[in-house]
Amino acid sequence: MKYKIYLEYNGTNYAGWQQQKNAKTVQGTLIDTIKTIFKNSKGESHFIDLQGSGRTDRGVHAIEQVAHLECETMLAPEILKQKMNDILSSDINILEIEKTYDRFHARHSAISRQYVYKISKRRTAFEKRYVWWVKDELDVERMQKAGEMFVGMNNFKSFSEKSDEDKSTLVKVESVEITEDADKIYIRIKSSHFLWKMVRRLVGVLVEVGRGNFNRSEIELLLKEYSEEPAKYTAPPSGLFLEKIYY
Repeated sequence: MKYKIYLEYNGTNYAGWQQQKNAKTVQGTLIDTIKTIFKNSKGESHFIDLQGSGRTDRGVHAIEQVAHLECETMLAPEILKQKMNDILSSDINILEIEKTYDRFHARHSAISRQYVYKISKRRTAFEKRYVWWVKDELDVERMQKAGEMFVGMNNFKSFSEKSDEDKSTLVKVESVEITEDADKIYIRIKSSHFLWKMVRRLVGVLVEVGRGNFNRSEIELLLKEYSEEPAKYTAPPSGLFLEKIYY
């Protein structure tokens, strides 16, 4: 059986999505939960595989992450959802489970991902773990115009953590939308895929634009030539949410 799982989580207390031997992760917690559900009278589990649409970093949240589960069971999706939520702690919640086709893959079948970053304009008693409070007043119009420069196929090497020298740093960004209300600024970025720390570094540079510390020609140079400058402005993970996966 193959299931498609929609879930949300607060990433504050997790070392990211990907399962690790010596750290608490979202994927690892879900796998342990599924194994517990599928244990038979002999203590054996028929769990096969669980894969997510993407790897969120330590402290990053998800409004809607998607995963696929392959397993030997005849449990109805609604029953499996109920059993998982009964075991999981309150910072991970299964939104929906549905049966899917054999060739579906949460990561490989996805055509786009969308993140939203939340910047708070004020000190908040309730949302510290879910925003980045920027004390300076930001010029949102300047940020919007700068955000347009990242749309299209560009080389985001300057905005990525070095991890694999052979990995392409070309990314097609479909849209960058920056909006605001009385308390917050929202930066939404939709793309075919993302490089490690790419969103947080884009946000950091856009905030510097809003502060008046970066101009258009400097951003053009960051996209043309490799620079370590964006790394200095990497936004904290607290304000970042995986918002939507498109298939």
